[in-house]
Amino acid sequence: MDPDRLRRTFDQAAELYDRARPGYPAELFEDLATEAGLRAGSRILEIGCGTGQATLPLAERGYEIVCVELGAELAAVARRKLARFPSVEVATATFEKWPLPPRAFDTVVSATAFHWIDAGIRVTKAADALKHGGALATISTHHVAGGDERFFVAVQACYVRWDPSTTAVSRLPRADDIASNSDELDQSGRFGRARFRRYEWEATYSTAEYLDLLRTYSGHRALEPPAREGLLDCIGQLIEADFGGRVTKRYLTELRIAARRS
Repeated sequence: MDPDRLRRTFDQAAELYDRARPGYPAELFEDLATEAGLRAGSRILEIGCGTGQATLPLAERGYEIVCVELGAELAAVARRKLARFPSVEVATATFEKWPLPPRAFDTVVSATAFHWIDAGIRVTKAADALKHGGALATISTHHVAGGDERFFVAVQACYVRWDPSTTAVSRLPRADDIASNSDELDQSGRFGRARFRRYEWEATYSTAEYLDLLRTYSGHRALEPPAREGLLDCIGQLIEADFGGRVTKRYLTELRIAARRS
């Protein structure tokens, strides 16, 4: 499916996205500040801020932030949440076409969004946005083994039934199975050696909360309505019947940070 179409699906459910999507571990922002040498007043460009899940904890640290968000509805929610921070600006635009301001940034941040940006542009343009020695920090989130693993194996039958493109899996990857990767930064020649910080954590969802979370995922939103509703109904029945109406999901969040070469 067209990646551009997929990334635009998030804007169709901005309020739900803001309510249902998990945030990020607090220690990640501590490590980001340390690794990037951030202090109150540091200037940050955030690529793909969504509804501001990562922006809010950054703004609370006193940074000057410019956010670039593709979705008009997502950006509107972010502006509302961040209205009390006069040093935060949210621009509605695609990062690929957004004109970089003359004043460079101390850090570029992208939380669970960098992979949606055109791979031929994202690293180079991020480097162009930075001061010499400034840092590019990307945050990725993965679903890993832990929590209610039996549920996540059993639920594959729902996906196979309602989404024929699904390839069923017999187990979730362990956190150690997911390799850190800096190839695109290394190959660009614009950044020094990347550093990584990893955080494993869990979130427990009621049936309704978990179904709301799934409704924010691009792959689920892109299904035809009958297939999507059939899938969600199948998953909801499974959680209620076999898991007492609650499931726990384990996440691996990874911070990748690298300094722009002088």
